[in-house]
Amino acid sequence: MSNKRIRALYEGRLATWAAARSTPLRVSYQNQSFVPVTGQTYLRAILLPADTSSDDLQGAMRTYRGVFGVNVVAPINTGAGAAEGIADELAALFTMNARLTASGFTVQQVTPATQAPALQDASSYIVPVSFQYRADTA
Repeated sequence: MSNKRIRALYEGRLATWAAARSTPLRVSYQNQSFVPVTGQTYLRAILLPADTSSDDLQGAMRTYRGVFGVNVVAPINTGAGAAEGIADELAALFTMNARLTASGFTVQQVTPATQAPALQDASSYIVPVSFQYRADTA
């Protein structure tokens, strides 16, 4: 399945960027152990695949679509500015129509990275950022 390849491409790009920042950010990935550090901002990566389709009569082509999201998880009561700044950096990292390729497989971002309304719980202020992607195989 190509969802694994899509996840690897987007998570790889995110990990490289997060580690190279002047203030590196830790990244939490789906179904992997992660223990947040109190008072520390981190990222939470999420891949939400949609149904795979096949638009040719032979059934050889596959189209993979879905949403890749990154939640900026900041400590509560520290204001919105820092988390929103990181969301802006993510929008600059994941640009409209950008293509990522590995081993002959390409995935393309088909919508701008968009910041959704922030969420708040007892210990975190969360700024979701997401975009849609598409990958076609023959």
